[in-house]
Amino acid sequence: MSDPLERLAKHAHESHVVVAGGGVSGLVAALECAKVGMRVTVLEASDAFGGVVRSAEVGGLTLDVGAESFATRGGIVRALLAELGLDDQVVPPNSAGAWVAGVPGVGAAPLPKGGVLGIPDNPWAPDVRRVIGWAGAWRAYVDRLRPPLTIGHQHSLGALVRQRMGARVLDRLVAPVTSGVYSARPDDIDVDLAAPGLNAALTRTGSLGGAVAELRAARNTPTPTDAPASDVPVVEGAAPRTPAPGGAVEGIVGGMSRLVDALVARLGELGAELRTGVAVTELAPRDGGWTVHTDDEPLDADAVIVALPEGVARRLLAPVVPNLDDSEPIAPVVEVVTLVVHAPALDAAPRGTGVLTVPGSHVAKALTHSTAKWDWVRDATEPGIHVVRVSFGAQGEEPATATLDDDAAAELALSEAAALLGVELAPSALRAAHRVRYVQSQPGAAIGRAAQTAAARGAVRAVLGLGATGAWLSGTGLAQVIPDARAEADRVRSAALWHRG
Repeated sequence: MSDPLERLAKHAHESHVVVAGGGVSGLVAALECAKVGMRVTVLEASDAFGGVVRSAEVGGLTLDVGAESFATRGGIVRALLAELGLDDQVVPPNSAGAWVAGVPGVGAAPLPKGGVLGIPDNPWAPDVRRVIGWAGAWRAYVDRLRPPLTIGHQHSLGALVRQRMGARVLDRLVAPVTSGVYSARPDDIDVDLAAPGLNAALTRTGSLGGAVAELRAARNTPTPTDAPASDVPVVEGAAPRTPAPGGAVEGIVGGMSRLVDALVARLGELGAELRTGVAVTELAPRDGGWTVHTDDEPLDADAVIVALPEGVARRLLAPVVPNLDDSEPIAPVVEVVTLVVHAPALDAAPRGTGVLTVPGSHVAKALTHSTAKWDWVRDATEPGIHVVRVSFGAQGEEPATATLDDDAAAELALSEAAALLGVELAPSALRAAHRVRYVQSQPGAAIGRAAQTAAARGAVRAVLGLGATGAWLSGTGLAQVIPDARAEADRVRSAALWHRG
């Protein structure tokens, strides 16, 4: 056989790739390998594929209990959905804005429309002033009078906002957004990663407010304060190469888990083997490939792609990847309690489609009023029935539900939902509840995080036949996870095929 393409096709059919992890990153990586005819095995330790993209039946409704939406930037997720035949099922959320609760002297108010990561372009705007007050607006106006910082002088988002606009803007606007988007404090977020170009625009315009206005005009897209920030464990983060987080989002009729179902179905059509309840315990190099040890049986593979959460991935990779740090990462733990309630008072969506909280004001971090946010959820419910999702836990903070049993967690979530939505929700209003716990990846925009992940990626790529992908490397959000998984799969499969050739 002399044709190089024919030889590659033959080698593809003879090559075996094992993907450890059946979340979206693992399934996408597996699909890229299966497309070229490689034999693919996906091993998932839990009893279901999808990772944090999952659904559950709650009160007779099939609902997202993990990621509920995706960022539209770049058209990346939409293109995959089109490939899988789901593009006609994509829907936008309702346009009503989110609120912020726990504002001293105010209680709750709509989040201002004009901003980047909660930073306002105009502190005198009525919706901004309602949250930060006259004193906060005057302090924020000082930003217009101060000299601009040197580009790159201030990396911390919290320090930048505190210096330029003061504590009220930081605590009441920026902190609720970073807590809801990243589960992180503003002081720990790198400005240049979370809002690329903001420092440079500050130098050009002479003020932080002017810089925000310039960025918003250039992007001409909504920002996290224009739409309710997600309370889910996978939220749209920011990697060094991406725009600011948030932006326009969309969902899928019937829930995001339909993406997982479609990926699994397509992999089955291509002959991939997909196994749940099988954990990868060790990787061992062998001549020309790898032995993948599991808690079931060992498998031989020409290449392995590790698509696992960071802690598990580092422990699995460290013995075979020189210079890879296997220490346990400090990652936020989040619990999401989904409630189905009978509450006609919520028919009018009194606080938009979601509520963020000023840190320290409530035990809940955020709430999504799913029935108000998604028409398909509303259409699936009876009159007066509503779905709300309450999120607990943030960076350095155990969820308030962590030590509670499921009934007590639902009771606390109901109480917090009543407080955040400003309505009475008696215990008898609760029809059903579902609770799930997630360990999030550290935000890609955290200070120092980019260097950590770059070092890990470089170490893995130095080992032939080995790849790694997932939110801990790409940054959270499907718009980052999907292209990263594709790129890593392409690199690994190319190396495996040419090496075999």
